[in-house]
Amino acid sequence: MPSMKAAVSLPVLCLALAFGTGAAAQTEPRLVPPAALAVAPSPEYQAAMARWQGSLAAFANADRENPPATDGVLFVGSSTIRFWKHLAQDFRQSPVVINRGFGGSTMADCSLFARDLVVRYKPRHVLVYAGDNDLAEGRTPMQVMESFARFANTVREALPGARISYISVKPSPSREALLPQIRSTNAMIAAYIHTMTNADYIDTFTPMIGEDGRPRAELFLGDRLHMNEAGYRLWQSVIGAHVAAPAVLAVPAAALRPNP
Repeated sequence: MPSMKAAVSLPVLCLALAFGTGAAAQTEPRLVPPAALAVAPSPEYQAAMARWQGSLAAFANADRENPPATDGVLFVGSSTIRFWKHLAQDFRQSPVVINRGFGGSTMADCSLFARDLVVRYKPRHVLVYAGDNDLAEGRTPMQVMESFARFANTVREALPGARISYISVKPSPSREALLPQIRSTNAMIAAYIHTMTNADYIDTFTPMIGEDGRPRAELFLGDRLHMNEAGYRLWQSVIGAHVAAPAVLAVPAAALRPNP
């Protein structure tokens, strides 16, 4: 079984070839070497620290007042996670549920702060939701996938036994124009995750699309971007099965071949 470092660059190359059309091909695919995936550029990290100083300070204060136990289930990502106020109650079958959502954040931000917001808590299961803000800011699906690869690589190197789950980019009515890029991003990350062990892709996109192929507006608040209670109930039902399920391990291709 190849190490995570050895496995990163080849899937990125394969996916660049497989998905090199449409939104992902607007710019030349930027293949990132494994070493670069593990260490974010210092200036980029410093800029992100300045932008998110308030959120990071709030997390630090919360940790001082009530330090979370290790070996828990940690959710990290953008405002969709941040606004999930009853997250711990919705997944109360897990004794330790940590919410580290910071509103407006991107998958790029999550990759930069993987050590600050994930590794330090030593969780057994990490669920990340991010990507739609990246697309709204003009990044390509390929760039979002590269950010997820950086995030996963950082977590896996520090916590080799932790399970990693990616929650698909949701189809918000206010971002309906981005649906082609959202579908491409979800497909790329799902394909990438299939190259990993102890990781899974959680499809919340499909049940949030109506029979007419458009986002289900009844799942969203008036801003048509953030979910209402009905949306979070749907997410709880979809994600709950993955949180309760045993670790997902990759099956070697040879094991799938019929016996001669």
